[in-house]
Amino acid sequence: MPPMIPILMYHQVGVPAPKGSPYRGLTVHPTDFRRQMTWLKRLGYQGLSMAQLMPYLRGEKQGKVVGISFDDGYRNVFQNAMPVLDELGFTATNYIVARHLDGSNFWDQPKGVPHSGLMSLPELRAWVNAGHEAGSHTLDHVHLTDVSSEIAHYQIAQSKAELQDALQVEVSAFCYPYGDQNQAIREQVRQAGYLNATTTNRGLARSDDDLFDLPRVTVSRSTNILRFVQKCVTRLEDKRRTVSRS
Repeated sequence: MPPMIPILMYHQVGVPAPKGSPYRGLTVHPTDFRRQMTWLKRLGYQGLSMAQLMPYLRGEKQGKVVGISFDDGYRNVFQNAMPVLDELGFTATNYIVARHLDGSNFWDQPKGVPHSGLMSLPELRAWVNAGHEAGSHTLDHVHLTDVSSEIAHYQIAQSKAELQDALQVEVSAFCYPYGDQNQAIREQVRQAGYLNATTTNRGLARSDDDLFDLPRVTVSRSTNILRFVQKCVTRLEDKRRTVSRS
């Protein structure tokens, strides 16, 4: 069986919203995040961005590595997670909603999710200059399978172009908003020039996986340190592996 690599999926790193708030579980407390990253380091693992993880995903290199990814580009990741990553020598990928820099999580607010700010362009440039990666999460955080093929193509390709223009770096990683994708969408991402794309499907990534249909390991507010370590260093998460079927 090919090696299995966890690609961690985070959203926010901050103080969770009050009890009863929708999607409260998607915010990991900064103390918990530091504990998680510190344990990875103690166990001999290296946290890597998707760009740096690629040789391992292609089976060209082997080692104790973990992919670290953040969806949406929240400012609290810049404030609370980046210092920890930098201190430990880890890198990570943050998937950016390209036309909403310095904006907020507008897509969640109709569901009652509290407002949370997104990184500004200077903050995103600081993120990249520190050695981390900016990936694309479309222009406007759209459901790609709910829009026309033309709009999906524009959201996928134009977000890459605009981020590259703003940051003056290659943008090669993509993440499907809401995990919403199918074979046609995956092919559009491939043709747009990305090198990989992550989903919300559960499981550990393998070298024989489609690089545009990569599963991830959710880390939530309630993930205690024992379960976190199990998710990273055992095959527990792969027992719940899900794959795209369309």
